[in-house]
Amino acid sequence: MYVLAGLGNPGSKYSNTRHNAGFDAIDFLCGKFNTVCRKDEFMALTGRTVIEGENVLFVKPQTFMNKSGESIERIISYYKVDPKENLIVLVDDIMLDAGRMRIRKGGSAGGHNGLKSIIECTGTDEFKRIRLGVGKLENGADMVNHVLSKLPDPDRGRLEKIFEDVSGAISLIIKGEFDAAMNRYNGIQEQ
Repeated sequence: MYVLAGLGNPGSKYSNTRHNAGFDAIDFLCGKFNTVCRKDEFMALTGRTVIEGENVLFVKPQTFMNKSGESIERIISYYKVDPKENLIVLVDDIMLDAGRMRIRKGGSAGGHNGLKSIIECTGTDEFKRIRLGVGKLENGADMVNHVLSKLPDPDRGRLEKIFEDVSGAISLIIKGEFDAAMNRYNGIQEQ
């Protein structure tokens, strides 16, 4: 089983904000794979599907961003999922222009509190992640205000266009072709 977790904050107040790019990607994937994230379990909304012959659990933690790891740790513990092999996290990235994505096998949290929580709760930083560009933080701008702000329409459109690429990358990753996913999708910019 794969756990595909999109990070964000619950509640309509945070809908369409930069920080909820992970939730938005999960919503897109639920539509594409004909499922919904509505089952309330493990402090998350979950939905199930099959991608490339593998069972996949879509996850939208409801713990707020800074405690995402608490939900994800419960899920991987319950289902005995090895986070190094079968956890994929979709997360916003303020170091990337809107419409870009970056795929990584692991690494530091890079200042992202959701990733930091997952690393602390799972005990590893060696899990796959797909970073979704939501627009770079301008010099001197307040980071909290930036990530909790709504994306301007052109940037929202660019973000939504990469969700199809996210789907393609996930299919390759699940097929065991991680390097091919990085080679194909890292650096792409949707216009």
